[in-house]
Amino acid sequence: MSTAATGSPAGPTASPASPAPAPPASGGAGRAVVTRLTDVGFWADWAALVGLVALVVLFGVLDPGFLSSGNVAGMLSAAAALIILAVAQTFVVATAGIDLSLSSVLTLGVVVLGQLYLAGQSLWVCFAGAVLAGLLAGLVNGFLVAKAKVTDFVVTLGMLSAASGLALVLSDAQPVTVTEGFLFTIALDGPVEMVSWIVVIALVVAVLAHVVLFHTRFGTHVLATGGSPEAATATGISTARVKIAVYAIAGLLAGVAALIIVARLGSTPPAANTTLLLNSVAAVVLGGVSLFGGKASILGPVFGALLLTVLLNGLTTMGVSAHYQPLSVGVVVVAAAFLMRFQK
Repeated sequence: MSTAATGSPAGPTASPASPAPAPPASGGAGRAVVTRLTDVGFWADWAALVGLVALVVLFGVLDPGFLSSGNVAGMLSAAAALIILAVAQTFVVATAGIDLSLSSVLTLGVVVLGQLYLAGQSLWVCFAGAVLAGLLAGLVNGFLVAKAKVTDFVVTLGMLSAASGLALVLSDAQPVTVTEGFLFTIALDGPVEMVSWIVVIALVVAVLAHVVLFHTRFGTHVLATGGSPEAATATGISTARVKIAVYAIAGLLAGVAALIIVARLGSTPPAANTTLLLNSVAAVVLGGVSLFGGKASILGPVFGALLLTVLLNGLTTMGVSAHYQPLSVGVVVVAAAFLMRFQK
C-alpha cells in the first residue's frame, strides 16, 4: 500500500505545507481598540493617569495660572513625600495587608531628626536616625503581624498611636527649626526647571521599588504571598519573612519621607499628619493596586499621588473652601474603588 493511501508521512519533506495565514480582517485593529477602550477593567488600571490628565486640563482651562512654572514646581514638591508613602503602602498592600501607621512613623522620623540636630549631630547622622527609627517601627509591625499573628489593622493602628505619642514625648510637643543649606538646596533647586531634588529622590525611590517588586525574586515572593499565602508556602516561600520585610520597607521609606518633610518645612512638626496616611491609601487604590493582594503597580500609585496633589491644589487655587477638599478626595477614591470591581 502506498504511503499516500495510508496517510502516513513519507519523510520530513512529505509534510503538507502549512496554510498561508489569512489576511487581517478589515477594521480589525480599530475594533480591537474600541473593545479595549470600552473595557471597564482597562479604565480601572489606568484611572489614575486618565484622571490626572483630565484634572490638569480642567484646572488649566479654568485658571491659566494653574500651569505656571511656579505652581507646577510647588505641586511636584508637595507630592514628593506622598509618592514615597504611596510606594511604601503598595508593598504592604501587595501582601493583602495595610499599614495605618505610616504618617505617625514619618512624624517619629521627623522628630528624631530634629532632636539629633538639636543635639549638634551632623545632618547625615540626623537623616540616618530618622530612617533607623522608621525601620525599627516597621520591623515591630512586621513581627507582630507575621509572628504574633495579630491582625495588621490592629497592629498598625496601635503603632499609629504609639509612634505619635513617642514623637510628642521626645520633642516635648515643640518643633525644632532646622536651618541647613543642604535642605534648602534639595527643596528649592533641581536638575531641571520645576523639578527639585526632593522630587528626584521620590522618583528614584519609585524606580527602585519597581525594580524590586517586578524584577527580583523577593518581588515575586511578595506578590505570591498576597495572591495566595497557602500556595506560596507550599512552594517554599517564607510568607512570614516576606511580611516582616514589607513592613520594614514601609517604615524605612517613611523615614526617607521624613527628610523631605523637613526639607520643605524647615522645621520638625511633632504632630502626625493623618492626611498623608489617608492619601497614601487613596493613591494606592487610585493606582489600581488590589487591596486583596497579589496585584500591584508602582507607576499607578505614583500617578495616584500626583492626581490627589493636583486635585487639592486646583481646588485651592479656585478658591474652594478647605472643608470641601476631603469630600472631593473621598468621591474620587470611591469612584476608583468602583472601577476596581471590574479588574480582571
